[in-house]
Amino acid sequence: MAVYQLDEELWFPSPYYGERNGLVAVGGDLSAERLLLAYSNGFFPWFSFRGKKQPHWYCPLDRFVLFPNEVHVSHSMKQLLKQEKYALTFNEDFSSVISGCATAGHRYEERGAWLGTDMISAYTALYHQGYAASVEVWERPLADNGAGDRRLVGGLYGVALHRAFFGESMFSLVPNASKLALTF
Repeated sequence: MAVYQLDEELWFPSPYYGERNGLVAVGGDLSAERLLLAYSNGFFPWFSFRGKKQPHWYCPLDRFVLFPNEVHVSHSMKQLLKQEKYALTFNEDFSSVISGCATAGHRYEERGAWLGTDMISAYTALYHQGYAASVEVWERPLADNGAGDRRLVGGLYGVALHRAFFGESMFSLVPNASKLALTF
C-alpha cells in the first residue's frame, strides 16, 4: 500500500494501490480540470484545511450508492412535503448552500473541518462551469403570498458528472431539511 505524491501533471494512480481507508494520493491542486478527472475516476478530495497543506485524494473501493428509483420516502417525509412548510429549489443559491454546509453547527470551527475557502472556491468554479449543483430548502413565511421573505434552512450540493451525482455535503438548520433536499 502506498500514497502517491501528485504534481502539476493531471493524473491519478490506481486506487488499488492506496491505503485501506481509501487514501491514494496527496498533492496536486483543486483546479476544475483535476476535480473533473478525479470524479471521472472515482476520486474526491478530503482533508482538513487547517491541518494539511496539500489536498488528500481518496478513492475507497467500497461505495454507498443510491439509485433514485430505489429510494424509499417514508410516510412522515411524505407528510412533511404535503404540509408545504418548505419550498425546494434547484441551483438557485449554490453559494449559500455551500456556505451553510461549511458553517452549520459550527462545523467550520472544528479541528478537522474540510470545507475551507479553497474547497469552496473549487466547487464554486465547478458550479459556474455546470458541473456542480445544489438543492435548497427554504422555510416559507407564515403568511406566504408569494412575495414574502424566505429563509434558507437546509440544502445539499455535489458534483454532477456524466449520469451521476456525487453528493458532497448537506446541512440542516431545522429538523429534516437535509432529508427533504435529498428526497427532492
